[in-house]
Amino acid sequence: MDIAFTKEERAFREEVRQFLRDSVPLETRRKIINGRTLSRDEMVAWTRILHKKGWAVPDWPKEYGGTGWTPAQLYIFGEELQMYPVRGLPDFGASLVGPVIYTFGNEAQKKYYLPRIVNADHWWCQGFSEPGAGSDLASLKTRAIRDGDNYIVNGQKIWTTLAQFADWIFCLVRTNPDVKKQLGISFLLIDMKSPGITVRPIQLIDGSYEVNEVFFDNVRVPAKNLVGEENKGWGYAKFLLGNERFNIASVGSAKERIRRVKELAALACTGDGRLIDQATFREKVTALEVRLKALEITQLRVVANAAKPQTPTQDPASAILKIKGSEIQQTTAQLLMDVIGPYALPYLSEDLIQSHNCPPIGPAWAAAIAPAYFNARKVSIYGGSDEIQKNIIAKAILGL
Repeated sequence: MDIAFTKEERAFREEVRQFLRDSVPLETRRKIINGRTLSRDEMVAWTRILHKKGWAVPDWPKEYGGTGWTPAQLYIFGEELQMYPVRGLPDFGASLVGPVIYTFGNEAQKKYYLPRIVNADHWWCQGFSEPGAGSDLASLKTRAIRDGDNYIVNGQKIWTTLAQFADWIFCLVRTNPDVKKQLGISFLLIDMKSPGITVRPIQLIDGSYEVNEVFFDNVRVPAKNLVGEENKGWGYAKFLLGNERFNIASVGSAKERIRRVKELAALACTGDGRLIDQATFREKVTALEVRLKALEITQLRVVANAAKPQTPTQDPASAILKIKGSEIQQTTAQLLMDVIGPYALPYLSEDLIQSHNCPPIGPAWAAAIAPAYFNARKVSIYGGSDEIQKNIIAKAILGL
């Protein structure tokens, strides 16, 4: 298996880098590097810059706005975006529900929803997890009962990321409670402005309101919003989660975080000099870089296999990417905590940082690091917990 990049692929990487240098708003990049939250308008603006270039949904089929790039080009593009770094709308539209719609949806759904995803006209959120159905997602209880040309939906979703901004939510709902739990689930597209939907924010340990509870109280959803066949939603969900877990390794983001660790450790002073010059700290960074290189090679193996009939979303090595990618994200967050030391203790919310007129406690770059560390605790849970991924590895790779 050849995982080296060709001359043409290296030239493509430079093309992407030049586009980013020319096109990314400086304020957007600065905020991401400093751990600040982008506004909805900033995320939409960058997505539309990509759309104008023809790169908003590079992995989609060309007839729906995709680029026709090879798996290697897709990997290079994603890695460069993460390393620069820059980001647009959350992946729920372009990477998750979009592929479900163009793979399993009908022509009317493709014609209506796909262009609006590409141009960032619709912000999507994901209605999967429930209070009693997280890693065991098939135990979900939100019901959808057919009533003429509509479904009547009742139930609750939880940990719904950025639902407070969303225009639409794609939901797994139970349409047949009398069969094996995986066989009675359907995939519905629901307008968040529908009467009967209530969004309740959940404050996280870092003080942010990134996730929400979403309640459905006799919400009428047109039956035309059913994707694919009734009671076949579990298969569509597995397809979607396969995409999510492949992207979740975040090799490019890890490279950018390690670069940031080194940069800030060169500014942080200890009793006998700079932190970056301490042997024990340098050993930690080096050990992490070795782990990241192993993860990168594993991801490149998955990319190389993508040209074969087995796709990346079906490759069981994607479970390894999820586990190791999560571990590395959390380790980089821990190293940044080592860098700021006691300045991790003061809590300054982003709103407070922007509004108060007092000097910051410690270096100006320190305030966002502790919240990011606490937020990173979630990455070993979402998108399929590490325990679930280990079960996949045991069955698909080890044959246990």
